[in-house]
Amino acid sequence: MNFKNLVAAIAIGVGTLAAAVVAEAADKKVVVGYQTDALPSSVAIANGEFAKSTGYDIDFRRFNSGAEIFAAIASGDVQVGYVGSSPFAAAVSRGLEVKAFYLASISGIDEALVVRNGSGIESVNDLKGKKLAAAPVSTDHYQLLALIKSLGLTEKDVQVFAIPQPEIVASYNRGDIDGGFVWDPALTELKKNGKVLVTSKDVADKGAPTFSAWVATSKFAADNPQFLKSFAAVINKYYTSFASDKAAWGPDSDNAKSLAKLLGGTPDQQASALKNLTLLTPEVQASDAWLGGGEKAGAGRILKDTASFLKEQGKVSDVLANYGAFVTADALTGVSN
Repeated sequence: MNFKNLVAAIAIGVGTLAAAVVAEAADKKVVVGYQTDALPSSVAIANGEFAKSTGYDIDFRRFNSGAEIFAAIASGDVQVGYVGSSPFAAAVSRGLEVKAFYLASISGIDEALVVRNGSGIESVNDLKGKKLAAAPVSTDHYQLLALIKSLGLTEKDVQVFAIPQPEIVASYNRGDIDGGFVWDPALTELKKNGKVLVTSKDVADKGAPTFSAWVATSKFAADNPQFLKSFAAVINKYYTSFASDKAAWGPDSDNAKSLAKLLGGTPDQQASALKNLTLLTPEVQASDAWLGGGEKAGAGRILKDTASFLKEQGKVSDVLANYGAFVTADALTGVSN
């Protein structure tokens, strides 16, 4: 090989290597949708630990609801997102292929129906004829409708407005609605001029449990299993810290300040909201009661029950035979407290 040919060969080799590096870098980009819920792991969004631990270039985008995130997933704009079980059930019933790989929380007191002072509502028996609101196809929307049904009422008896949370707060403050089923920061805002009438846990105990989860498109999950494991490990790191070191999550803590800067509100409000969460350890999540067990997965049963209710309400047209295929415990392997 003469000198010119050698130089040409080297140039081709360098070009091929560079192209491969660029291609690999492009493959390690992901768009992740999150919401305004107070979660310990959101600190890792603010400080960049998710990106550092996974080795991916992560574009975090904030949305007002799980329904918005699923719309973005359906369009191909988002690959991973934090969502509630009601929009989750609706999305997969309509054919979207996603998998839940980590449960962020389950029904607790972090979501609730708050009724306005002066609304004339003292108990659930006073809801007839009132105007209530919840974010469209959210877990709160689902539980509000389930609550109304459990009282023997329909949407003809109680006006239900499906509007985004910022609009709920504005309508509530104007006196246009009597109450809203919401999560933070809207929950904190509504309580300033009202009281909690029913919590998510109360509705769950009556037969309509919910959960919030991190989901990924089925294709992304299949192509990037290590990303999901690393992502889950980061979530668990912060959940473990929150469970074991309360002082590190108080109103004056750096963590609370970080959450307030990212999500809005004050550090005190974020610290207070965190106390309302009901969290599960990775070991419990991986059991058949939740993400494990394939078709027997408890989270899958919740999705099916939710879809059945949504069909009764005319929100979805079909209910699948089984929803176990939309949850997986694979990312929890090796993750423990």
